[in-house]
Amino acid sequence: MGIVGEARLRIPHTLTKTAWRLRASLTVKLVLLVGIFVALPIVLYGQFESADRKMQDLVARSIQHRSWLIAQAISPILDQSEGPPSRSLNEILRKYSFDGTILKLMFRPAALKGGTNFYYVASAPQVGSGRVDAELNSLAQHGILEKLSDTCTWDSPLEIRYTRPDGGEQILTSVIPIQSRWGCWVLISAHAASEFLNTSIGRPYWQTREVRIAALIYLVGLFLAGLIAWSVRTNVNHFRRVAREIRQGRIGRHSFTARNVIPELASVAADFDKLVLDLHHVARDIRQTAEDNAHSFKAPLATIQSSLEPIKRLLPSDNPRAQRALSLVDLSINRLRALVIAAQRLDNNTADLIDSPRALVNLTQVIADVLLRYRDILSERGIRLSRHLDDGVMVRAGVGVIDVVIENILDNAISFSPSGGTITVTLLRNENHIDLLIEDEGPGIDPKKIDRIFDRYFSLRASEVAAVQEDPAQGGDEQKQGHAGLGLWIVRRNVEALGGRISAANRLGGGLCVHVTLPINDL
Repeated sequence: MGIVGEARLRIPHTLTKTAWRLRASLTVKLVLLVGIFVALPIVLYGQFESADRKMQDLVARSIQHRSWLIAQAISPILDQSEGPPSRSLNEILRKYSFDGTILKLMFRPAALKGGTNFYYVASAPQVGSGRVDAELNSLAQHGILEKLSDTCTWDSPLEIRYTRPDGGEQILTSVIPIQSRWGCWVLISAHAASEFLNTSIGRPYWQTREVRIAALIYLVGLFLAGLIAWSVRTNVNHFRRVAREIRQGRIGRHSFTARNVIPELASVAADFDKLVLDLHHVARDIRQTAEDNAHSFKAPLATIQSSLEPIKRLLPSDNPRAQRALSLVDLSINRLRALVIAAQRLDNNTADLIDSPRALVNLTQVIADVLLRYRDILSERGIRLSRHLDDGVMVRAGVGVIDVVIENILDNAISFSPSGGTITVTLLRNENHIDLLIEDEGPGIDPKKIDRIFDRYFSLRASEVAAVQEDPAQGGDEQKQGHAGLGLWIVRRNVEALGGRISAANRLGGGLCVHVTLPINDL
């Protein structure tokens, strides 16, 4: 298919994997939920406010139409031929005053046509004579009196809205002119907006009782949802802290159940405790199996090696073929013994990663002790040691885990360092991490293979073993001991188990630099 075809297949796979992660992410779901909580009230408020505005228009038209009907009903009485009505107009208006409607009747005689003088004739509810001046002042204050003349002149109704002096609800006032042979009558009808179909006329929609109740329910729901999300997050973090403390050996094996505070998570906590207990049993079984296997292999190997001694003495030294066969057998036995020791060490190290409690370790002191133990080996090989260690560098690790890391890296550096070379060990404590660098002046590594040196069973000494098979005389002590290709793999596994990372790079001046980075934010 080619590179392009493979890339086309890889991109959709990557997109599918990313989409799956987004769908499974609790954070994404929480963000969507918050977005819905924010958008929903805005959308609903806009819809309800638009519907309320339409209702307000219907209410205003209904009020104006009702006032017009009242004007039409009393118009024959006001235009009777016998003269202006003599009976009380207050009684007539009272028949049409209900549901909080306030009616006022003003009159301007025909003789005053074009003038602005109107007489306060009647009202419902009825206003006493002592209150007439106050009523006229109120009409003048709200700009109604000055518009009465224009209303009569153009014979057109008006709609006026104003707020009560106490800041209460808005009043809708409809002004309807009634022309008669005796002059111009004006019917003024006033309605409290909230008393008519319970709309929000005269105030913001958010101030209505329904919206405030809905907002209160919404805020209570939002608070409960936030409380649940906070509770879930808090208890997940609580379980994470307990798991870290168990992993670091700070608390006992049944800590999930003992420290759980949520009844609904009791069964989950019990299952976690069982899982921790199973891991401890697994670690114990790994150690026992490693010891049994090592004993089972070492005994036959020792028997084989001891049985070779008589054969070596019986074979003539001038038989190169036989001597070569014995050397290969001897080399294979040594390599098998090294594999058995490496396998046992690996299994014990695996068990330690599972079961060994972690404590604060003085990394500076650990490195210094390991280098002291290697002093004689370095002296025999003619290798100089240069160290630069920051004081008091602390990490949290299991017993012996750090020692294994340093020893295996040093073993690798010593095996490749030439006589007269220098191994440099540097320990630096930075703000958020620790850097450990071990550098040698050996031949370095083929750039094509450098990414594989931390792989299991990978060893660059295979060529040396092959050389010994061709010429047993080339096999020194190092070759006779054999190499399992597990040392640097164990290093990587231990470093990653501590939350760190490891890498290797060829030095510019020749040799290899192994760089270990460890966290310090979990002390």
